Amino acid sequence: MRLALATQPADPERENEDFAATAPGAAVLLDGAGVSGAETGCTHGVAWFSRTLGALLLRNITALPFRTLHECLADAIGVVRSLHGDGCDLAYRASPTSTVVAARASGGALEYLVLGDSSLLLADGDGGTTVVTDRRLDEVGKRLRGLVDALPTGSPEHAAALAEYRDALTGLRNRPDGFWIAGPDPKAAEHALTGTVPVDALKSVSLLSDGATRLVDRFGLADWQQTVNVLGSFGPDHLIRRVREAEDSDPKGRRWPRGKARDDATALHWTLS
Repeated sequence: MRLALATQPADPERENEDFAATAPGAAVLLDGAGVSGAETGCTHGVAWFSRTLGALLLRNITALPFRTLHECLADAIGVVRSLHGDGCDLAYRASPTSTVVAARASGGALEYLVLGDSSLLLADGDGGTTVVTDRRLDEVGKRLRGLVDALPTGSPEHAAALAEYRDALTGLRNRPDGFWIAGPDPKAAEHALTGTVPVDALKSVSLLSDGATRLVDRFGLADWQQTVNVLGSFGPDHLIRRVREAEDSDPKGRRWPRGKARDDATALHWTLS
């Protein structure tokens, strides 16, 4: 197999809260969410959470092949919870969280798990692409973000509307009438989307944070098959560069309303034999 990975923070002066890593036959990608610092109730921050959870998850899915991806994620969340220590208030509503995408190939099958709004692209040998994305967060967001999309990105009014929107989202986190994401509670893993595909039916597997899927689901400048073609022909760096060009052409969000003018972007492309 051949793996290519690229990641870039939204702002070079801020921590990248995405995390991606690979091992033989396995890959994980996480997109951290929350507000860094004391406002999360956690002294470690969002980037620490996504990196720690991602590293533990990759360890679990490679070292424990007999355990399901659900179980591997739940175990990893439990360990991260124990690592927080007494200085972190995990009952605080805005404690750090993360989307999760994981894939593991063994015994002729590829298992996958998706939790939150990051995406998994499964490209077959006939030129088709299947997209696995957890749309529950998007569905909740559409009900709440009207004012955010109506205001210029980066304006004081937009910042205030975005803060209210995020607060409302936090209240619906890990609830049956809301959406599910990796956080302090291992039970969230039970709500991830999972599946299995024969490895010999696949040409490639791609794991993307929502900052890297903007060309398709936010800007409408490409479709999923074109995204896979870019990743296979030019690599993840090229895809992220195209995302940045689009973002920088519309810094105020007039053409493409969005919460952030730029977002952390990560793409991992796994070409199968």
